[in-house]
Amino acid sequence: MKVLVTGSAGFIGAALSRRLLDRGDEVVGVDNLNDYYDPALKHARLARLTPHPNFTDVRLDIADRAGIAELFDREKPQRVVNLAAQAGVRYSLVNPYAYVETNLVGFTNILEGCRHHEVDHLVYASSSSVYGANTNLPFSVHDNVDHPVSLYAATKKANELMAHTYSHLYGLPTTGLRFFTVYGPWGRPDMALFLFTRNILAGKPIDVFNYGNHRRDFTYVDDIVEGVVRVLDRPAEANPDWSGDRPDSATSYAPYRLYNIGNNNTVELRRYIEVLEDCLGKKAERNLLPLQPGDVPDTFANVDDLVRDFDYRPGTPIEVGVQRFVDWYLDYYGVR
Repeated sequence: MKVLVTGSAGFIGAALSRRLLDRGDEVVGVDNLNDYYDPALKHARLARLTPHPNFTDVRLDIADRAGIAELFDREKPQRVVNLAAQAGVRYSLVNPYAYVETNLVGFTNILEGCRHHEVDHLVYASSSSVYGANTNLPFSVHDNVDHPVSLYAATKKANELMAHTYSHLYGLPTTGLRFFTVYGPWGRPDMALFLFTRNILAGKPIDVFNYGNHRRDFTYVDDIVEGVVRVLDRPAEANPDWSGDRPDSATSYAPYRLYNIGNNNTVELRRYIEVLEDCLGKKAERNLLPLQPGDVPDTFANVDDLVRDFDYRPGTPIEVGVQRFVDWYLDYYGVR
C-alpha cells in the first residue's frame, strides 16, 4: 500500500520507512530537515532510503498548510504515520513556539489531509511524557493523563484529543502510540545514550540528572517499528462496550485507540550507564545533578493492550540494544 510517513529523516521515521519498503510498500517520506540537531545525520538516514524505487522524498514542513494539502491531493496515501514533531522536553522550556507550530498546527494539517482524502488509518506518535505527574506504575493507557509537566507532553496529549475529535466527527480511524524512551542505532544526538557515548569517548564528564535515580522503560528502535507496523496494518475500530458513564480513555465509541509501546521493564539510569561503560570498555566521569524541570522520575509501560490486540510485546534487553548502538556509533563516526 502507499504510506505517507512524516518525519522520514528522523530516528524512528527513517527506520519505519526502511521496514515498510523492505516489505513492498510504497513510502512517501516527508521531512523539513530542520537544524534542531545536526542535519548531516538526517541526510545520512535518508541516503539509505532514497535509492529505493518505491521511496518518494518530499522536503516539506507539516506546518505548511497549503503544502500539506497539495501533497495529499497529489499522492493520495492510503495510510499515514505522523512521526514529525518537535521533540525534547528540555527544549520546550527554551522554544515553546516550535512545539505549537509543529505539534499542534502541523498535526491539524495532517488530520485535515486525512479527513478530506478518506485515509484508511492515521497512526501518530504520542509519548510516555503524557503521564506527567502520574506515579501509579506501570503506566496504563486507561489512566487519566491530565497533569503534564512539560509543554512537549501537553502537545502530545493535545494530539490524542484532536485525533479523537476527528474520529468522532468524520469516522477517521486513528491510533496513538505512546513511545517509551526509544534508543538504538541512528538515534538522536540530543538523547542521553548519544550524549553519554560522545562524552565518555572524549574523556569528558557526563551530566547525570536526578543523581542517577531515574528509572526509564528503555525501548529499542526495532521493537518500536515492529509495533508501529502491526498497528498500522489494523485500522482502529470502535469499542462497542464503551460507555460515557465509565469513559475509557484508551478506546471510544469512535474508531480511536491508544497503546503504550515500551519494553515493559524499568531500568535505573545508573544501570543503563554501567551497560554503556561495559560496551565501550571505558568508565564515565559522572556529574551528578538534580532533576530537571519538565522531567519525570520514572517511566514504566503497561503493554497488556498491545499484547492482547496484536500479540506483540517489545523485548530487546538493554545489554543487546546498547551494544548495537555502540557498534553503529563507532562505525558511523570512524572511532577506533
